[in-house]
Amino acid sequence: MKTLQLLQTGQLAGNKRLSLACGLETFPPEIFDLADTLEILDLSNNRLSRLPDDLGRLKKLRILFLSQNLFEELPEVLAHCTQLTMIGFKSNQIVHFYEKSLPPKVRWLILTDNKIEKLPDSIGELKRLQKLMLAGNRLTSLPDSMSACRELELIRLSANRLETLPPWLFTLPQLAWLACSGNPFTNDHLLQYESLAEVAWDDVELHEELGEGASGIISKGSLIDEQEAVAVKIFKGDVTSDGYPADEMQACIVAGTHENLTNVHGKLHRHPEEKEGLILSLIPSSYSNLGRPPDLDTCTRDIYDDGTTFSLSLLIRIATDIASAATHLHEQGLMHGDLYSHNILVDDSGHSLLSDLGAASIYHHADGISAEAFERIEVRAFGCLLEELLDRCLPEDITSHRHLVEQLRTLEYACMDEHVVDRPLFTAISNSLSTIAKAID
Repeated sequence: MKTLQLLQTGQLAGNKRLSLACGLETFPPEIFDLADTLEILDLSNNRLSRLPDDLGRLKKLRILFLSQNLFEELPEVLAHCTQLTMIGFKSNQIVHFYEKSLPPKVRWLILTDNKIEKLPDSIGELKRLQKLMLAGNRLTSLPDSMSACRELELIRLSANRLETLPPWLFTLPQLAWLACSGNPFTNDHLLQYESLAEVAWDDVELHEELGEGASGIISKGSLIDEQEAVAVKIFKGDVTSDGYPADEMQACIVAGTHENLTNVHGKLHRHPEEKEGLILSLIPSSYSNLGRPPDLDTCTRDIYDDGTTFSLSLLIRIATDIASAATHLHEQGLMHGDLYSHNILVDDSGHSLLSDLGAASIYHHADGISAEAFERIEVRAFGCLLEELLDRCLPEDITSHRHLVEQLRTLEYACMDEHVVDRPLFTAISNSLSTIAKAID
């Protein structure tokens, strides 16, 4: 409320960013006083259901968040905000998504947890679209026009009503991160898998928070009867940006155990707020996240601390471990869906763990789609990781091992080949890395 008062009294003149969460039911007209400067507007967590017809007066607006409001349709007036690159309407009541309702510069569109049954054909005109969040809707198909979205790198399709995925999706040259669990074509097999062991909430003691992801909050904990230290993941809700918690639990069962994966002990039950949760192995404090999640500018690519560098031997160890984990997952018919440096934990020796199966999809029962098609999408994600590591390789190692660096670059380019069917699979990638590792030894 204080921020609203400052806005209404003209004390925010010249601001580039504005955030208001105070039960708004109408769009404050004073926002237009910032028309010449405002770039980021966050009106999430209010009670808004419409936007003013002259929203386009905000001529510098680049980013608009309207999550947790009461919109029943995606406002067509958005098309008049020609500089918009990021739009978020998570957890509204949106049913209608009309033709030509978005501006052409959109890179990142968030429509998670709504009631959308159909996408407009005009979505294919968003040539710059890189990140599309559609989990938790009622989609039964995707328009073929989307095959023109050649810049699309990440798409979340989990928790919809899709009977299959269109063949063109597997030809998109930049697509690297796909989540599609919780759809009819992935659900038919779920009953074939055993359940995770159950751990009662009263048998767990929570300690400090360790981190937070798209699907939940992870805390350090202990099992009271066994005095065993564990990690406890509490899911945020019934539908997350990656899909249903139940699908993540199934993915954990299918993944099994591997030395380069974080392992799961069981699932919580009898939570006082009826929330879902997982009991995970506690990762030693000697491990830290390799990178940080993308920000508003990088969109789909992770961030590294300034000055981050890797020796060539450390780089190869990390890449080898993650390729091994990915090989194992795909042998189980499981796509990680979020193979990113921020989901990788590394110790000083380079031993690496691929974590967080929140976006994972069990695909080996998907009719009409080959396992290799799913795997080659994830291979591109690995290529992005390899590129990021090589870009931060120590200069002296690049000089002294130039031929090995060139081999790694060749592998990177192969993983990111825009002709998807020409990409290597993870078994071949692991073999190539093993050969390079022996050469540096």
